[in-house]
Amino acid sequence: MTSTSPPPGLARFNDLEKSAALAALHETCASTAWATRLLAGRPYASVADLYTAADAAMADLTAADLAEAMAGHPPIGRPKPGDPASAREQRGMAGASAELKAEMLELNLAYQEKFGQVFLICATGRTGEQMRDAVKVRIGNAPDEEREIVRVELGRINRIRLARLVEEDRDTP
Repeated sequence: MTSTSPPPGLARFNDLEKSAALAALHETCASTAWATRLLAGRPYASVADLYTAADAAMADLTAADLAEAMAGHPPIGRPKPGDPASAREQRGMAGASAELKAEMLELNLAYQEKFGQVFLICATGRTGEQMRDAVKVRIGNAPDEEREIVRVELGRINRIRLARLVEEDRDTP
């Protein structure tokens, strides 16, 4: 293996059948435009190249594409049953008090009423209180401003999920 070879996890992703790679990308982000663009960019020489392509694809998503991507995310405090990524990412709410969970539910509903979508934040490493405080601040944003914040948060989530996708020790994508 030469020094220019991609890491094993990335090489495995590069070599996946098209349908399997597309499915893995859809698990990372529910936007068809985003996944299709990343699929078209294979093979990637480095993880940094994959991240650069992911960031560029995220920057180019239309409002409809962002809405499609958002549809793949459950509300904070209510991870999708049977979805280990959702549960892992929202771990900060797992031990939250009943009062905090109830407050997040109310805030999620108010946010959804205002913006027509779930509140999205890169929850990895955040406490329930930090997520609550973020929604309290962001609910005051203008829709255009909030859409761009959502784009940044989705990009952060996608990078975390892409990193897991191309880990060297994973048996499957």
